[in-house]
Amino acid sequence: MRKKIICLVALFAMFLNLSIVKGKELSFDHIPDSRLLYIEMQLDNIVNYKAFAQAIAGYNKIGTKNSHIVTLIDFSKPSTDERLYVFDIEKKKMLYSSHVAHGRNSGGNYATSFSNKPGSYQSSLGFFLTENAYRGKHGNSLILNGLEKGINDKAKDRAIVIHGAAYADPSVIKGNGRLGRSLGCPALPHSVSDAIISTIKNGSLLFIYANDKDYVKLSSFLES
Repeated sequence: MRKKIICLVALFAMFLNLSIVKGKELSFDHIPDSRLLYIEMQLDNIVNYKAFAQAIAGYNKIGTKNSHIVTLIDFSKPSTDERLYVFDIEKKKMLYSSHVAHGRNSGGNYATSFSNKPGSYQSSLGFFLTENAYRGKHGNSLILNGLEKGINDKAKDRAIVIHGAAYADPSVIKGNGRLGRSLGCPALPHSVSDAIISTIKNGSLLFIYANDKDYVKLSSFLES
């Protein structure tokens, strides 16, 4: 009887400590909150975990008015892929997945060069807060406030906004082999731009990611 109890206790301990997720054995004692959230939202093979983890690290440090919405742009992916994601963290749900264009001087199909300088026509990395939407020369547009000094804090001076653009439509890929490019703005297809802007405006967090070690070293929101 005693031996049976010991075996049951051992099995119960193993059950608590280990879980099988899509064939992988994971110890939940050592999984960060971002990994648990990633699993619960079933983002595997859809969203780059490293990019997601950095977005959640910033989300945990930055207070936002519209705190349940987080947008991730993953510039480690080519423009031919959907690489903008809008998440509802409270509901643990992905609301949108979309193509998004990068700056013309950041690269061709891939964005590999980034800048905070006016006139660079490059995209910027890092964390932003969304502000109000307005009607501009590109139609409905969303102001972005760059939160990281020297990395993206010139976003307003550079008029870096989210807006719709014909060159960001995936139909462009067939003729060009990639999306068109902006002057630094994260431009969206017209078919989804209004809906996404309406969802993320007025104080939500946006994070633009690339596999860039220099950015991680400079960011005050991430550990290098």
